[in-house]
Amino acid sequence: MAQQPLDLVFRALGDPTRRAVLHQLSRGDAAVSQLRTPFAMALPSFLQHLRVLEDAGLVRSRKRGRVRTYALRPETLAAASGWLEQQRALWPR
Repeated sequence: MAQQPLDLVFRALGDPTRRAVLHQLSRGDAAVSQLRTPFAMALPSFLQHLRVLEDAGLVRSRKRGRVRTYALRPETLAAASGWLEQQRALWPR
């Protein structure tokens, strides 16, 4: 059963490593090697985090030669923020 896009976004945001990667990407596009530097984990484990972010639509990647670069997709975060704002409007009730 396929997950809804918003479910994938919140699943991706539920992990501190993935949130840190998004924070790094908010400063600009970065190669996998740059993104991985602050984390003490094996490359395959780190690539899984990037895959979750990409599947959720929070980042996009492109490959040039042997280098894969990731970029933030802020429109996906905006959709999640919109959902949160709708929920916030209901809180006072």
